[in-house]
Amino acid sequence: MPTSVTLPLPAVGAVAASPVTVGGLATPLRSRRLRRLIATPAATASSSPSTSTSAISSVPPSMRHSRKQLAGRDGAPSKPTKPRVFFLDVNPLCFRGSQRSLSAFARWLALFFAHVSLRDPVVAVLDGEGGNEYRRRLLPSYKAHRARGVGTGADSRVVDVLRECHVPVVRVEGYEADDVVATLTEQVLQKGYRVVIASPDKDFKQLISDDVQLVMPIPEIGRWSFYTLKHYVAQYKCDPTADLSLRCFMGDEADGVRGIQHLVPGFGRKTAVKLLQKHGSLENLLKTAAVRTVGKDYAQDALTKHADYLRKNYEVLSLKRDVNVQFDDSWLSTRNTCNDTSVLSDFILQFSNEGRS
Repeated sequence: MPTSVTLPLPAVGAVAASPVTVGGLATPLRSRRLRRLIATPAATASSSPSTSTSAISSVPPSMRHSRKQLAGRDGAPSKPTKPRVFFLDVNPLCFRGSQRSLSAFARWLALFFAHVSLRDPVVAVLDGEGGNEYRRRLLPSYKAHRARGVGTGADSRVVDVLRECHVPVVRVEGYEADDVVATLTEQVLQKGYRVVIASPDKDFKQLISDDVQLVMPIPEIGRWSFYTLKHYVAQYKCDPTADLSLRCFMGDEADGVRGIQHLVPGFGRKTAVKLLQKHGSLENLLKTAAVRTVGKDYAQDALTKHADYLRKNYEVLSLKRDVNVQFDDSWLSTRNTCNDTSVLSDFILQFSNEGRS
């Protein structure tokens, strides 16, 4: 039985283009508008493991994730691929821009099931009541401008559609979804699985590794796109282990966390990356700067004068890994997709005219 709870909900945009393909079959939805919405399968990034829905449905659940080892160029068998578990960060998907939108959620969810997770296990995670309070006590500006919840009745509708699609829903009071996902990710990795976090939230980049990747909704193209360790290194020119330390310098305007630039305008990304590449982490850098010179005068001065400021940013931006929540092994079962067609069709049609006059 899927686990479910009720909840409130917060940031991403409109979806475009793409028949919902469920269980390996192209399913005609119930209106021309809906068929146009989900008309051609959205190609996921080449970094994602390819999975055939029709092949999955013919394999017994006990063998769901096993694949025949293929011979490489030298004739040696390739290493079997670890099975995947998806964590769906629900709150941001319930917004179009800054506006609450269950229509946006309905479309992203349909695309996610049809073209991303297929029948892999999915666990949906939502913000708990009062989840922001811990960080707001540290930094009053933290998400101060963000809307809370999605309106009366929306919570139950979101939970209901996930439950009907056989997705367990997790919410822990007093914690944001990010912290719950980070904690559960650690537990899933220990079980020998890979993790894919479905979210537009860049906070999750601090978790990226060989076995943890993201898949992000891209409103401009109406698709989900995989984001891996390789993509991170190419984008930021450093290892994800330094991501959190780097963001402490750069800040996060979307979350109301200001970087060091407003205190030391000359201290930019290039300086931060150079120092972190040499010293590894923010704390190592600050400890070293306290006893000897680590860079140019302006950088050295910034590190000594604003060490407490940077440490506070670190505490606010770091994801907790010790939330009191336990991954249930029953969530590892192959997801039953039998209800997807009818549930998602009805849900999308229900909100297809949302926001129109």
